[in-house]
Amino acid sequence: MTGAITGDIAGSRFEFDNYRAKDFEMFHKKCSFTDDTVMTAAVAKTLLGFDKVSDIEAFKTELVKNMVEVGRRYPNCGYGGRFIGWLFSDGQKPYKSYGNGSAMRVSPVAWYADSLEECEALAKASAEVTHNHPEGIKGAVAAAGAAYIARTTHDMNAVKKYAEKFYRIDFTIDGIRSTYLFNETCMETVPQALQAFFESASFEDAIRTAVSVGGDSDTLAAITGTVAEAYYGMDSETTRMALSYLDEYLLEIAEEFIAKYVK
Repeated sequence: MTGAITGDIAGSRFEFDNYRAKDFEMFHKKCSFTDDTVMTAAVAKTLLGFDKVSDIEAFKTELVKNMVEVGRRYPNCGYGGRFIGWLFSDGQKPYKSYGNGSAMRVSPVAWYADSLEECEALAKASAEVTHNHPEGIKGAVAAAGAAYIARTTHDMNAVKKYAEKFYRIDFTIDGIRSTYLFNETCMETVPQALQAFFESASFEDAIRTAVSVGGDSDTLAAITGTVAEAYYGMDSETTRMALSYLDEYLLEIAEEFIAKYVK
């Protein structure tokens, strides 16, 4: 979870002003948390309410409740137009989105789940409340499943084999960096985020590589951070710096989830 938050914060100042290199200050005064972190907190808060999710529909109902409750606290944190409509409507219904929002918020699922099957089921459910297009669901499942396998096997090849069940990843970051454009779809964000992880040598290098791709840099780096944290872990100073950007409300959710599930 903290990996996604770190990626979001590190990439936040470059979202609309891309920096296509890795030599940037990771935690800068212009950085901030965005909707990626806010919605990640909503998923974490929901999972904290279940010792074990035995009823997927109950989980989805509670998730919608928490997404609204948490999300409305931060009306100006960078939501997409359709999601704002969902968030502030009188009744929340899924809207067939295949945007990368489903993958950016899914990281807590990878730490909560006790099996890959449970991880995939929860990731699918977490997407369906808004992003019920097949590609929106696929993005969430791929990101969460890759992180689960990274956490439980620490085998890069196993993670890659899993990711390739969902996406054709036949490019390098150097090969796409100069031409990659801003794109908010799962199809053009999740594979790039995963490749940034596959080319990495450490958690920090993964985040730097992801940001350097350009495009929707905070979300891309949040997804990379989801898998990179699960694989490499995070040192205490990076964790401290990332969490220092959160306000008291989000910090309480993050710290409770980390203490209970991130081991």
